[in-house]
Amino acid sequence: MNEVAERTGLLADYDPGGRYCELFGPPSMQAPIPHTQALRERLARMSLDDLRERAHDAELELYNFGITFTVYTQKDAIDRILPFDAIPRPIPPDEWQTLETGVRQRVTAINRFLRDVYHERHVFSDGIVPPDVVFSNPNYRPEMEGLEVPYDTYAHIDGSDLIRDDDGTFYVLEDNARCPSGVSYMVENRHLMLRTFPDLIEDQPVRSVSNYGQRLRAALGEIAPQGVDDPTVVLLSPGTYNSAYFEHIFLAREMGVALVEGRDLVTEDDRVYVKTIRGLQPVHVIYRRINDDALDPRAFDPNSLLGVPGLFQAYRKGNVALANAIGTGVADDKALYAYMPRLIRYYLDEDPILPNVQTNLCREKEGLQYTLDHLDELVVKPVGEAGGYGITVGPHATKEELETCRQQILDRPHNWVSQPMISLSVAPTLVDGGIEPRHVDLRTFAVTGRDTWVAPGGLSRVALRKGSLIVNSSQGGGSKDTWVLE
Repeated sequence: MNEVAERTGLLADYDPGGRYCELFGPPSMQAPIPHTQALRERLARMSLDDLRERAHDAELELYNFGITFTVYTQKDAIDRILPFDAIPRPIPPDEWQTLETGVRQRVTAINRFLRDVYHERHVFSDGIVPPDVVFSNPNYRPEMEGLEVPYDTYAHIDGSDLIRDDDGTFYVLEDNARCPSGVSYMVENRHLMLRTFPDLIEDQPVRSVSNYGQRLRAALGEIAPQGVDDPTVVLLSPGTYNSAYFEHIFLAREMGVALVEGRDLVTEDDRVYVKTIRGLQPVHVIYRRINDDALDPRAFDPNSLLGVPGLFQAYRKGNVALANAIGTGVADDKALYAYMPRLIRYYLDEDPILPNVQTNLCREKEGLQYTLDHLDELVVKPVGEAGGYGITVGPHATKEELETCRQQILDRPHNWVSQPMISLSVAPTLVDGGIEPRHVDLRTFAVTGRDTWVAPGGLSRVALRKGSLIVNSSQGGGSKDTWVLE
């Protein structure tokens, strides 16, 4: 049976447009990929009206449960849901094994790199990374020099953004070693799927993601100060106006720990305490969702009202652990990304399991010239931005946009990198016109205490706008349930 004959019912008119499809596979295949067969058959039996009605119910649940995030640039629509697409994305076990091993390898290299940067600095003396790539990075924290952290783990929670190209190869697009967000949607998407589409997921060999909070709590317990057998863990949030506040509530609840703000904590004698109705209670581990700058007005930004005065001194003394460690941001800079394959070989003596996307550094003469000569073919990114902001997609940009981009690069070349435009894979997605292909990526979540555990799932983000390659939630993207199959 060929590919066209397999598309019946709901998927009869679906056309991936010659791209790798997460449900049907590469365009060159004569038959769809076998691990999606059961899902395709169940979808084919469903009507479009039924799918729409149940997808609508799922989105109502998101509103009713307050599963939202904040978009600061849209003042008239501050709280938004992350649109949920009802058609899941299955990943077969062999493919997941590669992703899991590759993510673990990458996280190990990142932690070795951070240890080296804040201690011996062999990576510079051996010529692996130019020192100014790190020292000019605003996320470098000299306060961390020489400070020991448990198990030499700096990035306790790491998010890797992966994309798949036309031939089915996964690439790492970004590392997120500061405060990666989105894991709550990974879990909630599964809950929505189970409640709203039980007939799609029932009896499917899908690995559970529901124990993420337990695994995170266990890893945080492992980094508690020595001698503390029953550590108190809290989640430190900037508060209700933060874009990811729902996620902070979610994670605190899943871990069974207190959700606190800076005003709830105090320090005395270089120890941290939480205020309770029973008086001050010691705190041993803080999962902080606050940026480095804001953590402690005595050590960093003196104007911060979000942090805890004296927290950094307690941290230096080893009386409290922080996840992630301060200063991890130097590892997820887009300029440092270009050096990751070298760092993996340097620290682990292994070839990277997951490849990088080729990256041209505009700080280097050759990279700058190549970028300027091929601006209309490349994706140009500012090194310090996140959330999809500041990106110019050359093939989709106007002449005016390209000229603006060129001038920005010339003004501050060290602030820019460029990459070839990868033809991201697509997945069938419910939109106004029916079932259409939309580009997707995948954010995986790795938790590291003594060891690294990779959650068997991830957040598949969807660029809901036709033809768009930008999947970020802040740019109007949605998400799908990600099925890692047994």
